[in-house]
Amino acid sequence: MIVIVGFMGAGKTTVGQLLAAKLGLPFTDIDVVIERRAGRSIPQIFATEGEPAFRALEHETTAEFLGGPDAVLALGGGAVEHLATRQVLRRSHVIYLKVTYEESMLRIAHDEHRPMLRSPDLQAIFQRRLASYEAVATQIIAADGRPPDAVCLDILGRLPARPG
Repeated sequence: MIVIVGFMGAGKTTVGQLLAAKLGLPFTDIDVVIERRAGRSIPQIFATEGEPAFRALEHETTAEFLGGPDAVLALGGGAVEHLATRQVLRRSHVIYLKVTYEESMLRIAHDEHRPMLRSPDLQAIFQRRLASYEAVATQIIAADGRPPDAVCLDILGRLPARPG
C-alpha cells in the first residue's frame, strides 16, 4: 500500500493518480470516498458535524482502505493529526509531499472547497502538522515548484523494489 500525505495543495491527488497509473494500481482519494458515502461535501460535514467528527470518519475510511488490496491512497491534509490514523499508517509506505506554506497557498488560493482555508490560524495549523507528516513518512519528496510528473518520477525512482 502506498499512501500520499501532505498539506493542502501539495499535489497528493494529482501525483497519486500519476503514480497509480505508472504502477498499475488503483487510486483512491479518501476525501472523495467520504463525500460519496456521506452524500455531501467535506465543507458541509465540517459545518454540520465539526472537525472531530470528520476526522473520526476519515480515520475509519482510511483504516478500511489500508486493509484492502494494494492501491495508491491520497489522504486529506489533516488526516495525520488523528493518532489512530498515524498508527495504522505504520504498515504502509507513506510518501510525504513537502511544500512550503507559501507554495501551498499559491496552489489553492482560489479553491472554495477547502474548509480549512477559512481558518484564521492556517499558518499555525501548517506548522503544527509538519512534525506529523515527517513522523509517518517513509519517503519525503520536495514538491515546491515541480511539475507533478517530475514528482511522480522522483517517487518511482525511490520506491523499494516490489516482489514479483
